[in-house]
Amino acid sequence: MKIIMLGAPGAGKGTQAKMLSEKFNIPHISTGDIFRANIKNNTELGKKAKTYMDQGLLVPDELVVDLVVDRVKQEDCTKGYILDGFPRTIPQAEALDKALAALSDKVDFAVDVEVPDENIVKRMSGRRACLKCGATYHLEHIPPKQEGICDTCGSELVLRDDDKPETVLKRLGVYHEQTQPLIDYYKKAGILLEVDGTVDMKVVFDNIVSAVTK
Repeated sequence: MKIIMLGAPGAGKGTQAKMLSEKFNIPHISTGDIFRANIKNNTELGKKAKTYMDQGLLVPDELVVDLVVDRVKQEDCTKGYILDGFPRTIPQAEALDKALAALSDKVDFAVDVEVPDENIVKRMSGRRACLKCGATYHLEHIPPKQEGICDTCGSELVLRDDDKPETVLKRLGVYHEQTQPLIDYYKKAGILLEVDGTVDMKVVFDNIVSAVTK
């Protein structure tokens, strides 16, 4: 089962991808992880990606697709995989389809976790993080035992810049402009599954599982 996760930043697609990965025993693949692994292992593709990243440039689509395809050709992906955070644009989606077709492979489902922008702003502005140990909390859903203090190490919790409403709205603007067209692309391909992401995450998960196992 090959799944692509779609959804705005903060929609919860990463959480769902992890849960699906455990349920179906297939790898959860994020482009960030692929970049880090290739750079750490000093692979040819990793070296190429690093030259762009070191200059603060975006890694070209062609190279990102090469990295993703190289990853999905590995043995742990024989039963399937979940792509999280890729593709982000139509050219990336087309390049991925072409590369997979060359391997006689294709994506089975594109799962879009739908959450309105105002819900995402509220959800993300409630996040708090411990910069010392990396633990994360949510004022509403996973509050710390003591307000503003990390349960794990006792350090002060902060609202990260990434989670501030103005930053979230900017990121959502980029998402709607670049990634939203992918929803139409996969709808036309007949593999889009739209899931309501505003309900409890276990309900979201059950809805995805029942849709992909029909």
